[in-house]
Amino acid sequence: MANNEERSPKGVDRGLVAMYKVLDGPTSWVKETFVQPFQKKYPYYHRRFNRVPTIDQCDVNEAACIYEAQEQWKRDKMVDSKIVRILKDRYIDCNYYEGEDAPVKCASIAAVSEEAATNWFIKYGDLGYNATVVEAYMKQKHRMIWERRKSAQAV
Repeated sequence: MANNEERSPKGVDRGLVAMYKVLDGPTSWVKETFVQPFQKKYPYYHRRFNRVPTIDQCDVNEAACIYEAQEQWKRDKMVDSKIVRILKDRYIDCNYYEGEDAPVKCASIAAVSEEAATNWFIKYGDLGYNATVVEAYMKQKHRMIWERRKSAQAV
């Protein structure tokens, strides 16, 4: 028998295949004939969260709004962190793959990765692990004030 020929099932294998067809055949036929044609086809997506008001849109003592804004901010931080991680991994993979030519061939990936890391640090850096959305909002406000003063001094 040559290596590329398939081996036909013998003995116990043939019995197991027959039993599988007897047990699974009718149920598969019912499912394919009656159940699946009447079901809607839904594509699989990750869970989608509706955007909620940000902290600057919440009233001062509105606890539910502040909680929703906090949870939204946590999800945004997690997503942004994962994006930065993916971009860094791409850069590392490019360096590994390209070898000595990496500084030239991976320059665009390095620039994108560095820009994403800088933007992440501008938004979330120096806040600490247990930071809240209010602290992030204050950081954003202070940065905007600093930029306004810096541009006024330059003029």
